[in-house]
Amino acid sequence: MAFKKVWCALALGFLLPFSCAHTDFFTSIGHMTDLINTEKDLVVSLKDYIKAEESKLEQIKKWAEKLDQLTDTATKDPEGFLGHPVNAFKLMKRLNTEWGELESLVLKDMSDGFISNMTIQRQFFPNDEDQTGAAKALLRLQDTYNLDTDTLSRGNLPGVKHKSFLTAEDCFELGKIAYTEADYYHTELWMEQALKQLDEGEVSSADKVYILDYLSYAVYQQGDLAKAMALTRRLLELDPEHQRANGNMKYFEYIMAKEKEANKSSTDSEEQQEKETEVKKKDYLPERRKYEMLCRGEGLKMTPRRQKRLFCRYYDGNRNPRYILGPVKQEDEWDKPRIVRFLDIISDEEIETVKELAKPRVNALHFLAFGILSSTAWLSGYESPVVSRINTRIQDLTGLDVSTAEELQVANYGVGGQYEPHFDFARKDEPDAFKELGTGNRIATWLFYMSDVSAGGATVFPEVGASVWPRKGTAVFWYNLFPSGEGDYSTRHAACPVLVGNKWVSNKWLHERGQEFRRPCTLSELE
Repeated sequence: MAFKKVWCALALGFLLPFSCAHTDFFTSIGHMTDLINTEKDLVVSLKDYIKAEESKLEQIKKWAEKLDQLTDTATKDPEGFLGHPVNAFKLMKRLNTEWGELESLVLKDMSDGFISNMTIQRQFFPNDEDQTGAAKALLRLQDTYNLDTDTLSRGNLPGVKHKSFLTAEDCFELGKIAYTEADYYHTELWMEQALKQLDEGEVSSADKVYILDYLSYAVYQQGDLAKAMALTRRLLELDPEHQRANGNMKYFEYIMAKEKEANKSSTDSEEQQEKETEVKKKDYLPERRKYEMLCRGEGLKMTPRRQKRLFCRYYDGNRNPRYILGPVKQEDEWDKPRIVRFLDIISDEEIETVKELAKPRVNALHFLAFGILSSTAWLSGYESPVVSRINTRIQDLTGLDVSTAEELQVANYGVGGQYEPHFDFARKDEPDAFKELGTGNRIATWLFYMSDVSAGGATVFPEVGASVWPRKGTAVFWYNLFPSGEGDYSTRHAACPVLVGNKWVSNKWLHERGQEFRRPCTLSELE
């Protein structure tokens, strides 16, 4: 009977058409021959089971080998690896999506140790919002630096240390994220790239039918009816029974017929074209265009006459005792507003100390680096002699009192990390901006560059056309207020998105209180 119970359990486990009702098989050769056939079926099922498990293990082995190589490369230079925006996006995608798929694949046959560990670790994984943020960062970089989809997909970016590429499936994912944001312009770009890579023979799980479905609709939403119809026809060639495509084609044909009947005038056509352009450029304002041009190193150029007024010099902080015998190197970056750069002003050792102090607080906001702002931390002088020494250095070289300044702010810009155009000072319509501090308005800004950036990441001033590029170990300084206390609106500035690399900066905002005799008012309001 025990033997029979085992066979019944196996039969139920393999869902065989096998009856487990009590039968005395040994009493009949005929019944026993039936068992032979049943056993044969069980062996076939068992082989299928083994084959399926071996296939599963092969998939898991390939995953392990691929990730072993990838993580080995990444852990040797984490910041350099994540400095490539494609690597950062794919990390989000792997942890949020692909590891979940792997978990589903092996869940039934994995040890409790792995499952429990996976459960614990998963709470620290990025979520859908983070993956979407990384995708938006890639799209933002594409727009700011005028990158075509093929260049970005192939990873052909300047200064990359770890070249990576986007698969057709990755491109499809970017297109879908743009689609959910009703961003049909980028939907079209990335769906076309996914389709192109599949047409070139890339092996992928991405389906051309799904891609064409998204693509045709995105094109239609931008007003290109003829192209939408052509794409829909291609979709129907692949799947003639596609219900939505058949319905769309009938609708497109109806609209096309109506347009022909109406015989639209050329004026209307021009208006339609303007609308299409407006859809593509809806987020672009004049300042935005200037900002992006400056980020690319384009835009306004200083005249030769003005350039001749810019100098480099040794600076002793207006005969500060600490710098009389060892002055620092200073060079002019811009004349109005006056922006000066101090060279070799912070050592590598000091930079590492500041970063180590800031990292625990910056990491708590890690995934915010994919949004508009960077991840930030604040350091006080009493926390470290290095920070205190840096504060003293700023006071000596600017001649301004740092006792009323804000704490040293440390920022780390990740992939696509940027800061939109803004003023550091409070305008007249913001009278209470720094009321709680009781130290007046922000009179000046000191900005340390604590890393080199392979591509992108400039500090730009759209109002005047200045671009200041990151150089590790240097700092730039400018006044936000005129001596009269009026705000200098030409100091409106922005941090361009990091295209390749990792940008670390720290800044000190100095306030009005304590500067009454260090920088006295003048008779002219705007002098």
